[in-house]
Amino acid sequence: MSRAAASVTVASLTMVGTCLAAPSASADDAAGAPGDVVEVAPLPDALWIPGAADAQRITYWSIGPDGDPALSTGAMYVPPGEAPEGGWPVVAWAHGTSGLADHCAPSLVGPGLPERDYPYLGRWLEQGYAIVSTDYVGLGTPGVMPYLDGKVEAHSVVDSVKAARAVDESLSNKWVVVGQSQGGGAAVITGRYATEYGGKSLDYRGAVGTGVPANIELALLPLGGVPPTAISAGLTSYLFYILAGLRSAHPEIGLDAYLTPLGAQYVDAAEQLCVHEMHEAAEGVIVGDLFSKPLNEIPNFYPLLVDYMGVPTSGYDRPLFIGQGLTDIDVPAPSAVSLVAALTANGEPVTFKTYPTDHSGTLIESQADTIPFVRELFAG
Repeated sequence: MSRAAASVTVASLTMVGTCLAAPSASADDAAGAPGDVVEVAPLPDALWIPGAADAQRITYWSIGPDGDPALSTGAMYVPPGEAPEGGWPVVAWAHGTSGLADHCAPSLVGPGLPERDYPYLGRWLEQGYAIVSTDYVGLGTPGVMPYLDGKVEAHSVVDSVKAARAVDESLSNKWVVVGQSQGGGAAVITGRYATEYGGKSLDYRGAVGTGVPANIELALLPLGGVPPTAISAGLTSYLFYILAGLRSAHPEIGLDAYLTPLGAQYVDAAEQLCVHEMHEAAEGVIVGDLFSKPLNEIPNFYPLLVDYMGVPTSGYDRPLFIGQGLTDIDVPAPSAVSLVAALTANGEPVTFKTYPTDHSGTLIESQADTIPFVRELFAG
């Protein structure tokens, strides 16, 4: 694709995304504590997980990338029937990449892959778990979602469980986190901080992550200093989302100075386009055309990236399950293998399974292992 053609595609798609944008959530000027509920509304029927007895959209307080209070939204789903003694155990769902713009929030439009995610979540519901799904801070609320900022995502997940329990007293304080892709990383990092962020009001039991993006920060270091090359539209889209989130969360690095005009245009577009539109816009893009100088010239860039998006390899106090597809091209197997190797070397409580399938297939096939794994977490 030529630069001129790419420019037209990005401009036209950005216009579409802007037209579809949902209004931002609002709240009182005074910020609440993490997990405080701002608003509750019925979730439209079209966005219910099949088999749910009730579904609500919630707006609640959490923590943003600057450490200050920030709003997040999400959804909660309750199984049919009477809650067991102690309440419905909770599965917190950390969703995969949907986009950064407010109108991409799953609680507004559903997941990016509904044909995959609704049956997957329905199986957890059938097991007798309430489902709580955060959109993450900045997605459906003011600001830009700091894509792959694990600690912000962890706050969003933990605080969604607090908020859901405040809305519906039938939910137990016992909970686990489950996630795929972006959400797989969010789930694992939530596992590292869940006890700390949740405090004494929650009883965190463990985490499941599939298609976990780990050590991605290493792939950013050579950008701008390698010959022009093309990678898949999917991976290029993820790169644009990473750069857009990083630019918003860390304006002090002056990221635009390292981008060509075309690169800046694509990063701008990433703030507006949902994942399928972004994939279309990224088709045929030459990554080397996006940078005016190497990103590794940014002062202290690697430590900043590790803090922003690195997956911790120690400090876990509950069991982890990591599942990886051997033919996954969105998050290639070496990403998960390197993470699991570091976790194992550090004596962390990790279970690792591989599957002869791709990114989405791993999510589905892993349930044969993750459902009994989670059952044991709640029984323990």
